[in-house]
Amino acid sequence: MLRAVVGGRALLLSALLWRLAAAGNPELPTAVNITWSSINFKTILQWQPKPSGYFYTVEIHGQTSDTKKKCILTAETECDVTDVLRNVKETYTAHILSVTSSRTDNFEEPPFAVSEKFTPYNQTVLGKPEVQNYTQKGSKLNVVFQDPLTPYTFPNGSFRSIRDIFQNDLAYKLYYWKDQSSGKKDTTTKSHKFEVSVDSTKNYCFYIQGIIPSRRENRNGQESMVLCTSVERGILDEYGAEVFIIIAVIGIAVITLAIVLSVILCKRKKAKAAREKEPLNGV
Repeated sequence: MLRAVVGGRALLLSALLWRLAAAGNPELPTAVNITWSSINFKTILQWQPKPSGYFYTVEIHGQTSDTKKKCILTAETECDVTDVLRNVKETYTAHILSVTSSRTDNFEEPPFAVSEKFTPYNQTVLGKPEVQNYTQKGSKLNVVFQDPLTPYTFPNGSFRSIRDIFQNDLAYKLYYWKDQSSGKKDTTTKSHKFEVSVDSTKNYCFYIQGIIPSRRENRNGQESMVLCTSVERGILDEYGAEVFIIIAVIGIAVITLAIVLSVILCKRKKAKAAREKEPLNGV
C-alpha cells in the first residue's frame, strides 16, 4: 500500500515537472528586419535584434529541395548561407528560429520568423568587372576585362564566373566620355572586350558595368573603377585655340614693336648725320 502511494506521488511529481518545463519557458523574441544580401552569388542573411539569453538557428527552405540548417545556436545576427543555395534558380525562404540551448532536444517547435522569398539567379547583384588592359591607339579605344568570380567551383576546384552561370543572359556596357567632359556614350557587348571609335586627339575616361537585360529588377551591376587614357597632345589640343590666338597676337605685337623701334632709330641716325654735315656746308 505504501509502495503504491509513493509510486503515485512520484508519477504526479513527474507530470507536474513536465508541465512546468513546457509552460515555464516564456515565448522568445523572434527575428525582425530580415534581409538577403547577395553579390556574385555570395549570400548573407541578416536580421535583428542581438539575442540575450537565447540563440538563433537558421533553416533554409527551398520550393523543391530539402530543408537545410545553418548557423546553429548562433549569437550573431547574420549567417552566410551561400553553400546551401547552389541551385541558383531555386526560390528559397529562411526560417530564423529563436531557441535556448536546453530546447535542442525538445520536440516542441520553437518560435521563428520567416524571410521574404529569394531567388539567387534573379536577385544577386553583379559585382564589379575587372579591367585587365586598355589602350587608345589612333581613333580606337580598346578595353579588355574579366568576369567577376562566384564562390561556386567546378569539380577541378576552379571558381565559376558569373558568365558560367548566366551564359547568354549576361551582357556588359561600356560608358565612355572625353576627359573633362560630361557627355557620356555607351555600347554593349557579350564578349570580354570593347572596341570603340574616338577622337584621336582627346583623352577618354570609361567604366564597365554588367547587366542582365532579361531582369525586371537589379538589371544593372556594380560599376568598375573609372580609368582614363593618356595620349600625347599638341599645344593647341592641350590649351585650346584661345591661348594660341593670344600667343599669336603677342608675337605680332612684339614684331610690330621691333619694326617701329628700328624705324625710329634709323630716322634718328639719319637726322643726326644730317645735323653733323650742316656746319661743313656753311663753310
